[in-house]
Amino acid sequence: MNEIADIFIVGGGINGAGIARDAAGRGLSVVLAEKDDLASHTSSASTKLIHGGLRYLEHYEFALVRESLMERERLMNAAPHLIEPLKFVLPHHKAMRPAFILRLGLFLYDHIGGRKRLAATVTRNLRKHLVGASLKDHFRKGFEYSDCRVDDARLVLHAAIDATERGATILTRTLVIGARRKDGIWTIETKNSDGDSKTYRARSLVNAAGPWVDDIEEQSRPAPDSKKKIRMVKGSHIIVPQLYEGAHAYTIQNDDNRVVFAIPYQGKFTLIGTTDVPFDDDANHVAINDDEREYLCDLTSRYFRKTISQDDIVWSYSGVRPLVDDGSENASNATRDYVLELDTKESAPILSIYGGKVTTFRRLAEDAMLKLKPHLEFSAGPWTKNASLPGGEMGSDGISEFRIAAEEKYPWLSDTLRTRLISAYGSRIDAVLGGASSLEDMGEHFGADLYEVELKYMREHEWARSADDALWRRSKLGLHLTDDEQKAVANWFEAD
Repeated sequence: MNEIADIFIVGGGINGAGIARDAAGRGLSVVLAEKDDLASHTSSASTKLIHGGLRYLEHYEFALVRESLMERERLMNAAPHLIEPLKFVLPHHKAMRPAFILRLGLFLYDHIGGRKRLAATVTRNLRKHLVGASLKDHFRKGFEYSDCRVDDARLVLHAAIDATERGATILTRTLVIGARRKDGIWTIETKNSDGDSKTYRARSLVNAAGPWVDDIEEQSRPAPDSKKKIRMVKGSHIIVPQLYEGAHAYTIQNDDNRVVFAIPYQGKFTLIGTTDVPFDDDANHVAINDDEREYLCDLTSRYFRKTISQDDIVWSYSGVRPLVDDGSENASNATRDYVLELDTKESAPILSIYGGKVTTFRRLAEDAMLKLKPHLEFSAGPWTKNASLPGGEMGSDGISEFRIAAEEKYPWLSDTLRTRLISAYGSRIDAVLGGASSLEDMGEHFGADLYEVELKYMREHEWARSADDALWRRSKLGLHLTDDEQKAVANWFEAD
C-alpha cells in the first residue's frame, strides 16, 4: 500500500481494539491486524467482570482500584447492553481474613471510586437471608457488595466496530510476520489466512499483542532492550449446571490467598473461576488441566451445599494473562496494572503494552494516545470518557425503557430471544433483525434461539467466519446447541 497510516496496531484483543477506537475517533488513520479472530485469546477468557478488583486492596494497589472503579461507572453508561450490575456475596470464613478487615476493605471499595449507580455493601446473616441458603451451615455472616458483569468478547467487538465506523481498518486472521523502520516510517509485512501477503506503512507501531508482545518486540528490534518483561499467568474457568438459585454471585476465598467467583451464567449454568497459575508453554495452545479442574471443584464444594466434581463440568476455557513481571512470588499477587513502553528510535515510535485488564481498556487507550501525541503531532484530545459504544446510546438510565419499547415493537419474539438480542446488540437489534416481522422471516432455525438472520449479521458486520466465532465468542450459544446443531452452523459458514 502506498498510503502511510498514522498507527498500525498489532493485536485484536481489548487493548488493541480500544486504542484503534480512540485513535480513529481523533481523526487518525489506523490499521489493526489480528492473527486470529477478534478477542480469540485472553480477551474472551476473562471472568467476564467489570470490577475494581477488591482483593487488590490487600496489595495496596489503591490507585489501580480507584481507577478501575471509576471506569466501571463510565463503562456501565457507555455499554449498558453489554454490562449489567451484579451483586456478590462474600461469605466470612473464620479461618481466613477477619470480618472487620473484609468490612473495612468493602467500605473503601464503596467509596474510593465515586460509586453512583450501584448499591452499597450490606452485611447479611447467611442463616436467615436467602443468599445464604445454598451455602454450608458454618457460614454465618457474609457481605453483599456490587460490581458488574460483561460479555468480554462482545465488548472487544463493539470497540472494533466503533473504530471501523470512525475510519479504522480492521484485519482479522492476518499475521504480522515482520516489522522494520527506516527514515521515520514503519514497514509491516503481513500474511492472511489465505496465504496472501501484503505490506503496510505507518508512522507508528502499537504492540498490543498480549501474550505475544515480546515476539513482536523481537521482530521489530534486532536487539530488543526492553526492561519490562511479561509474566505469563494462566486463568482457567469451568461451567457447571446451575449450582444455586438466585441472580447473585459469590466471592469465595481460599487459604492460598486466591479468590474464586461463582457467577450465574447463560440462564442454566454457573461459571466458576479463575485459577492463577504460572504459564511458560505455548500461548497458542492454552487449556485447563486436571489440577485446575480439581482446584475449582474442591474449593467450590467447600462452600456450597451442592458439591461438584470434574464430571459436572460442561465446558471450560483458559487464557493467558500477559502481566507485568513485578517480582511477586505468587502469580495471583502479580499486579494487574499496565505499563506502556515507548521507543522512539529513528523517529518511528513503537508503543508496547504490558499488562492491563478489561475494566481499564478505555483509560489505557487514552494513556497510549497521550504517549504517542508528541510524535504524531495530532491536535484532537480525549473523547471517549462520556461516549457510548455502538448499541449503547440509550445509556444506563435508558436501558429499561429501551427493553420495554423493544417488547412493544417485537411482540413476536420470545422473552428469552429478545432479551438475549438486546444484551448482545443493544439498539442495533433493528439491524440484526433486518426488517423481519415474524420468526419465519428470520431464516433457518439452527436450534435454541439462533436464526440465520443473526448469523448473517455476525458475518457481515462482526467479522465472523466460522461456527466457533459465532457460537463461542460472539455468543455462547454453543452451550445450548446439540453437536448436530453446531455442525449445521459450521456447514452454513462453510457454504458461504
